[in-house]
Amino acid sequence: MTERDPGSSPTQADALRHEQSYSDAMATVRHAIAQFDGCSEAEKAALARELADLEAISRKLENGHVEIVLFGEIDTGKSALINALVGQAVAEVDVRGGWTKEIWSTSWSGCGYVVPGFEKSQVVLLDTPGINEVDGAQRATMAHDAAARADLILFVTDSDLNHTEYSALRQLAASHKPIILVLNKVDNYTSEQRAQLREALCDSRLRDVIGPDDIVETAADPLPREYVIEAADGSTRSEYRQPPPQVEELKARILEVLKRDGKELVALNAAMYAADKSDRIAALKVRMRDEQATRIIWSYAAMKSIGVALNPVPAADVLGASAVDVTMVVTLAHVYGIALTWANARSLIVSILKAAGWVTAVEWATHAAASLFKGLTFGTGTVLTALPQGAAAGYGSYIVGQAAKYYFEHGASWGGEAPKTVVARILAATDKESVLERLKAEINAKLRLNRYADDS
Repeated sequence: MTERDPGSSPTQADALRHEQSYSDAMATVRHAIAQFDGCSEAEKAALARELADLEAISRKLENGHVEIVLFGEIDTGKSALINALVGQAVAEVDVRGGWTKEIWSTSWSGCGYVVPGFEKSQVVLLDTPGINEVDGAQRATMAHDAAARADLILFVTDSDLNHTEYSALRQLAASHKPIILVLNKVDNYTSEQRAQLREALCDSRLRDVIGPDDIVETAADPLPREYVIEAADGSTRSEYRQPPPQVEELKARILEVLKRDGKELVALNAAMYAADKSDRIAALKVRMRDEQATRIIWSYAAMKSIGVALNPVPAADVLGASAVDVTMVVTLAHVYGIALTWANARSLIVSILKAAGWVTAVEWATHAAASLFKGLTFGTGTVLTALPQGAAAGYGSYIVGQAAKYYFEHGASWGGEAPKTVVARILAATDKESVLERLKAEINAKLRLNRYADDS
């Protein structure tokens, strides 16, 4: 956001820029939601929360809602501050502290600000659990999630910052959200103590995070004071009364920030939120698809190993193995949402096998030798050829599967590289011995279940 005199009003150029930012933000959120169109049902189930969050952000933009989140330790007066700002007891205050168990929100309709151009615009205040609550890890996560959605953060403290508060404030500052540091309960301090507190809060630790104008003093729930009341006859009596909340300075600062940058803040934060969610969605989809693809590759490699190993008919084992590879590649394409014909799958396999070079040569040499031996022994030599031929077939299928997975991960392309380069990298990263041992174990397990194995 462009720096400007804090007291100045938005210009026409500012308004046009804010309008464009808002349109861009809406496009970003819609693009993020559109990512779900190509998801499988399993992916949609795993990403249900992300979709709900993005739809909430979309509604927030469409209605022009501004969200202000209150953040801080327990018993610093966050709930009382909301009551004072709203002007009524919308937030229950428990003197024991730590009452706020979940994030909740309330409309601040009396604040006097709406996002220009939005009839349903309103400012919403969100209270969060204390960052040092019991079961703090979960509640701190909830608070941070609320802050991630917020357009403006009020960080509430009632003294100089301790280590927990300072660390939390630094973390929030990294999100580049505007932050107002609220020094609450100032009625507990003398004027001299308040000056010392402000000086401590403005020291070098926070100079790059909070400016002096964004450190605001409040007394949201002032302590009762003793008043001496004199009667008409001259007699006096003492009475304790609670002074009205002191939050006008905070109200003024919030409205100053919103009038200057409110619409752009909402747009910028929605765009940032949608971008973060998009990254998470993409990462989760990649991980889920990678896990599913890896299971498919191992499954087909084992299937091919066992099928080739136990097939006593010369040459038929090789033909069957080719069909397994084609089916595997078509199945992998489906995982990545790519339609692939059998003819295209065969073409892809040929290009991978050519790139594999010696691996292909070794596999075919093993097949040729095994087929010849099976022919000479009229199939009775199958048990002897099972392990070497089956393992070689499965290993070749594993490499084909890994290369095809890379191809589909990059949108049915080699990502600007030659197939030979990709396959060479896959071969270099593959522990051949462990793959072969796993495949041999699969074959042996199947042989033990074959009641004719010992009679061959």
